[in-house]
Amino acid sequence: MKIAVTGSIATDHLMSFPGRFADQLIADQLHKVSLSFLVDDLVLRRGGVAANIAFGMGQLGLSPILLGAVGADFADYRSWLERHGVDCDSVHVSEVAHTARFVCTTDTDMCQIASFYAGAMSEARNIELGPVADRLGGLDLVLVSANDPEAMIRHSAECRDRGYAFVADPSQQLARMDGDDVVALIDGAEYLMTNEYEKSLLQSKVGLTDAQLLERVKVRVTTLGKDGVEIVTRDGESLRVPIVRDARAVDPTGVGDGFRAGFFAALSWGLGLERAAQVGSLLAALVLETVGTQEYDVRRDVFVKRLAESYGDAAAQDVRPHLVP
Repeated sequence: MKIAVTGSIATDHLMSFPGRFADQLIADQLHKVSLSFLVDDLVLRRGGVAANIAFGMGQLGLSPILLGAVGADFADYRSWLERHGVDCDSVHVSEVAHTARFVCTTDTDMCQIASFYAGAMSEARNIELGPVADRLGGLDLVLVSANDPEAMIRHSAECRDRGYAFVADPSQQLARMDGDDVVALIDGAEYLMTNEYEKSLLQSKVGLTDAQLLERVKVRVTTLGKDGVEIVTRDGESLRVPIVRDARAVDPTGVGDGFRAGFFAALSWGLGLERAAQVGSLLAALVLETVGTQEYDVRRDVFVKRLAESYGDAAAQDVRPHLVP
């Protein structure tokens, strides 16, 4: 299955605050908040939504096509991704801007305060999907994940025009979009991916009920944190999948990206929605248990064992043949 993953490609600057942000915030002073947090450490990692998703798919044996805009400083990052199975031949390299930067501080409650510098990402709006499909002999699925907002809308429009199945995954860029932009992004999508808060924010911007949302997208996938994931289809199917048992929370950065990688990898194997959510949840747990978004390994025997422990032997047996030894 030829899967193109569009979205941000960035370097993550991750810090840890040995306290609770909530203890430093005064409710009636939030309109003039001015805070500085002394952190314990600084770790530089490879990141970006699209790169994280593509890396996860590569860990599961796929060869995803990465689409995004980067700076000339991308050479080492490119080598890393290609060594892990990611096709980077369609990545756009800016002549003037640096690769994007994500700067994030996490407290002891796993709450986060973050900033994102777009850099070269703003040039992603110039990327066309057609030449990529021509190079590969077609595209089976396009993930439209968090990116330059104009690029996201353009990619969705091109998918509709060319008949490519696509996934609308607005993520943190919902804050930058108005209702018309959101509709332009999601309309006609095979899948809509959000977390619970993003779903509420999206619906408040577009004024659509759950039923009306499913008139525009075929499948709604909503991650619910510790409560797992909810999947609802236009045909009336509805299911809940719990999180993996005994996952150890170390760093939540990129957990949603891991879920998406596992979810769409499993669908590409021909597995159903429940199995896809289970594979996605386990890959998300691997991300949660490491510092950094691309610092984990998928080891087949361990992966299958944890699937069986959380979701039963049948799930493990269905997934095992698709994993690379």
